[in-house]
Amino acid sequence: MTTPATTLDQRYSDPESAATSWDETRRALERAELFWITTVRADGRPHVTPLVAVWLDGALHFCTGAEEQKARNLAANPQVILTTGDSQWDAGLDVMVEGEAVPVTDDSTLRRLAQAWTAKWDGRWKFAVRDGCFRNDEESEAAIPVYAVRPARVMAFGKGSFSQTAHQF
Repeated sequence: MTTPATTLDQRYSDPESAATSWDETRRALERAELFWITTVRADGRPHVTPLVAVWLDGALHFCTGAEEQKARNLAANPQVILTTGDSQWDAGLDVMVEGEAVPVTDDSTLRRLAQAWTAKWDGRWKFAVRDGCFRNDEESEAAIPVYAVRPARVMAFGKGSFSQTAHQF
């Protein structure tokens, strides 16, 4: 992964604030347990829903049922925004990732991702891998597609000492 160009937007930042570093932003993505994904329906309306995701190899990865609304939306338009952060208005860091959701179908990569899911959530999320998809277990026929979002742009919003940082890839 390339290092992004990082800039502080002074218009929306406290005068004494500094840009949030890419390392700090990436760590927030690695630690986050819950994200909100925004996809676009066929009629142009946005669709927003929570999901879990893991950061691996310079991308955010998520999965969804093949028949879920977000999967149907992604089939027509792969552009997404993934958002995570703190619910406090005056403390913490909110992060938004813009990019294209690309299916991950390589079983070797999927096995690494399944291990990452298991490790991140102390074994509460376990997936089997078969035929280019996650499965809930070895016998399950239901395929669970997995997607990777390599950031095109990441926004980091510092709170307390308010700052708006753009990381452009």
